[in-house]
Amino acid sequence: MTSLIRQEKFLLVALVVAIAAYLGEHAVLEAGKIGSLVAAAALIGVIVLVSTRVAHHAEILAHKVGDPYGTMILTLSAVAVEVIILAILMNSSASPTLVRDTIYSAVMIDINGILGLAALLGGLRHGEQPYNDNSGKTYGVMILTAMGISMIVPEFVPSDRWHYYSAFTICAMIALYGLFLRMQVGPHSYFFSYSYPRAKPAAGAAQAGAQEQEGEGSTALSIVTILIGVVLIGALAEFMSAFINTGLEGSGAPPALMAVIVASISAAPEILTALRAALRNRMQAVVNIAMGASLSTVILTVPVMEAIALYTGQPFIMAMTPVQTVMVTITLIAAAINLNDGETNAIEGMTHFVLFATFLMLTILGL
Repeated sequence: MTSLIRQEKFLLVALVVAIAAYLGEHAVLEAGKIGSLVAAAALIGVIVLVSTRVAHHAEILAHKVGDPYGTMILTLSAVAVEVIILAILMNSSASPTLVRDTIYSAVMIDINGILGLAALLGGLRHGEQPYNDNSGKTYGVMILTAMGISMIVPEFVPSDRWHYYSAFTICAMIALYGLFLRMQVGPHSYFFSYSYPRAKPAAGAAQAGAQEQEGEGSTALSIVTILIGVVLIGALAEFMSAFINTGLEGSGAPPALMAVIVASISAAPEILTALRAALRNRMQAVVNIAMGASLSTVILTVPVMEAIALYTGQPFIMAMTPVQTVMVTITLIAAAINLNDGETNAIEGMTHFVLFATFLMLTILGL
């Protein structure tokens, strides 16, 4: 029990912080903008720590079931965190573009940030890194289709008929993901895996691996920890939303800042996992995580949020701005070219990372 408490100390810290936020919410809000921003920053840090533990236990489950199920669990856990935070923020935010900006930010962070940085660092260490090119092609065309249907076409849908297209979008996303999931875990599962050469581990590495396996715990423990972590994230996000809204009110901060924060929180654990995989010369895991997270964000977040909009009768803007459309187009074209030959290198990683830097600059400029 003592060992378990020590391993999950971040969850205990999150519980204490959530209770403190509940008891001191009014005092923080009365402290003004600076106090609210400090409290919000602290809560964001705690949420990232909790999401890291959620991702850790998702990674444990992923190890046990193997690819492609493993990376699917990782991406689904990240999307669950994102959807929960978004649903909570939508209740307190007046921004009709929050969902759109969050999905756009997540795609930029996942493909250009995670994949770009991982391919850059991995390429500098290992040179060309192999993977199954079928995975990149499949993910790319699915992301293009899903974003086209849900975030480009809505620009041309009359406002008085939004609920019809919203219902269609929900059905289309479910149909796309249903077939994709069946193929990913069935006939085409080999698209998302790669046979790495087997290397004989050193004695110390073997012993460390055995100790790591012993410390993993049971599958049931990992599932329970994930559920507890998601609940804590939801509670912390509720207070974070209130503090950020108060802290940023009238500050002139970029409109998409909240969306970038939400996307970054959900992507934080994936960044660490992908970088570790790239430095270990396991690029297939990086492609599955980065591209799979982008696809899951679009294809799962959209129907959930559209369903909420239909239920409440209050639509939100899903059509991307011209700048966002251009950035997504360049990103997917670059990904299609770079992920076409079954090997990544530092140059390809740098192209995506420059696109990520461009995304950050445009966000700072309020575009």
